[in-house]
Amino acid sequence: MIERGVTDHEEEHHSSAFDTPLRADAFEMDDDTKMELIAKHFKGIMQVLGMDLDDDSLKDTPKRVAKMYVKEIFSGLNPANKPEPTLFSNPFKYNQMLVERNIAVFSNCEHHFVPIVGKAHVAYISNGQVIGLSKLNRIVQYCSQRPQVQERLTMQIANMLKEALGTDDVAVIIDAHHHCVSSRGIRDSGSTTLTAEYCGQFLNAETKNEFLKYIGS
Repeated sequence: MIERGVTDHEEEHHSSAFDTPLRADAFEMDDDTKMELIAKHFKGIMQVLGMDLDDDSLKDTPKRVAKMYVKEIFSGLNPANKPEPTLFSNPFKYNQMLVERNIAVFSNCEHHFVPIVGKAHVAYISNGQVIGLSKLNRIVQYCSQRPQVQERLTMQIANMLKEALGTDDVAVIIDAHHHCVSSRGIRDSGSTTLTAEYCGQFLNAETKNEFLKYIGS
């Protein structure tokens, strides 16, 4: 068997393997300029499709789409929007898992730019601090608001939870409906996709099964 060293390029790729693919200059342009350019390009798409942009219902659609992309459904691309965790001491010495179920997931498939809609279940075991519950929702939302694949989204949420909480003892499950499956191609409206990331103590079968019991799986 031949052994070989890891190149600098491979180390760089490995360290960013779970990151959303972005160019190095992704944030050199301000939001207003991005919206102006997106509106221009989307107007062109609508014109190619044969839409009448003089119609009252359509004339402002390019601007609306541009604002929606930058300020709303893809706002998680910008690290400036990353939620700051609010941590509290754990005076009760609560050392069991905390589970938040049914966190709304609304993302977009990066292959077709159509919605991924579902629920996330997250859990962690405190290492001495606890996080404000709404921040769990905000972390899920932040990671979701970008073009995604569900596997990466699941890992990004888990990694961000570990970073915020200072512990590896986290678990994430996402159960989602993909509109790229229901609205095109096979047009299967009944299927969902399930992904999971278990870290730390959640790799133990007993802890994992307890989590699954709590979320009803």
